[in-house]
Amino acid sequence: MLHLNAFLMGVGHHEAAWRLPESDPFAQTDVEHFTRLARIAERGKLDSLFLADSPVLWNSIGRRPAGTLEPTVLLTALAGATNHIGLIATASTTYNEPFNLARRFASLDHVSGGRAGWNIVTTAGVDAARNFNLDELPAHRDRYERAAEFLEVSLKLWDSWDDEAPLGDKDAGRWGDDDLIYPPRHVGRHFRVAGPLNVPRSPQGYPLLVQAGSSDDGKELAARYAEAVFTAQQTLAEAQAFYRDLKRRAAQFGRDPDSVKILPGIVPAVGATEAEARKLEEELDRLIKPEYARAQLATTLRVAPEDLDLDRELPADLPSEDEIEGAKSRYTLIVTLARRERLTVRQLIGRLGGGRGHRTFAGTPEQVADAIEEWYRSGAADGFNIMPPVLPSGLETFVDHVVPILQRRGLFRTEYTGTTLRDHYGLPRPVNQSARRLAAASH
Repeated sequence: MLHLNAFLMGVGHHEAAWRLPESDPFAQTDVEHFTRLARIAERGKLDSLFLADSPVLWNSIGRRPAGTLEPTVLLTALAGATNHIGLIATASTTYNEPFNLARRFASLDHVSGGRAGWNIVTTAGVDAARNFNLDELPAHRDRYERAAEFLEVSLKLWDSWDDEAPLGDKDAGRWGDDDLIYPPRHVGRHFRVAGPLNVPRSPQGYPLLVQAGSSDDGKELAARYAEAVFTAQQTLAEAQAFYRDLKRRAAQFGRDPDSVKILPGIVPAVGATEAEARKLEEELDRLIKPEYARAQLATTLRVAPEDLDLDRELPADLPSEDEIEGAKSRYTLIVTLARRERLTVRQLIGRLGGGRGHRTFAGTPEQVADAIEEWYRSGAADGFNIMPPVLPSGLETFVDHVVPILQRRGLFRTEYTGTTLRDHYGLPRPVNQSARRLAAASH
């Protein structure tokens, strides 16, 4: 079956969505707004919902609604407003410590009854670095090396309690078994963590691990640890190549490739007719203010804004990916898209305004379902990250008109059959590796 994740972002993924008459420009800090979105997604039996995050203020606040709630706090509120849907939050391995983050996600897993997921990012951009005692962005390779060790420590912390450690034996006056606590006592290049965690092992063992980087380092991290991968792919051929490459890498780490679920992003503008869908897309694009978008694009491309003529193609002498220490894969995707389709800067801004490099698609519910099915059946995706251009209306339309088509075709569930996020993704609860190592050593 397909896996569908709802990527929730304020009043929509299109940067001009907030300017529509229907939109509340202050919804990004309104818990009731997100509660409504979560319930819509759950009504559609979607696997999960996802909140992006970054430890820095995104963009100019003139451009679009800015400032977001801390995602694990918001997801804790949404856990009480929903019963089934998975709850995935972004958190950075560059600007956190393993103990704090492992505890936060274990707590969310307990609060939600086993529905937590962690989208692991290394965070690009010097602005974030300067919020954490650094003058410059750590090198791309160093960020991913830290991320790998961060994950290693987190897994040890989540496994530092045996499932049987809590006893609650009132008659014996013994609440728990100290012999079933496994402090990691980790000493590595980046971290020294004694442990154990101060939260019992959670319902899922540990949260679903999600990764979203598509650079070479990102794919290596995903192949080693990730159970779901969010990715931006523009064409079927590119998506198929990414899919094959990541599954191959996972097998090289001794993993079952089917245990890594790949979900490209899609920004569906849905209308009763194709003309209606395109009208919505065109209306949103008309509301983009190009001066803000050009400044952001210039930052991404490492050029001066005045070097980007709105009515000409990108300059020929852009940096190579090797010279980029930020989001390497997104940089390459943007440049490739512009070169391949010979887009002017103005046209490129329009394409990026809808999905920041993710695939945009305008059509009827049937056409959107066809596009999803084609990639799924062609070995390009195990599911999709659904990124409505406008919220809540775009999510409601997807749930009420596209999901039923996928259900009729036998591609998507009609009811939830499990209780945890791992159940939804068809993944087993992980064995406690600390307990396994101790048992092996005793024999």
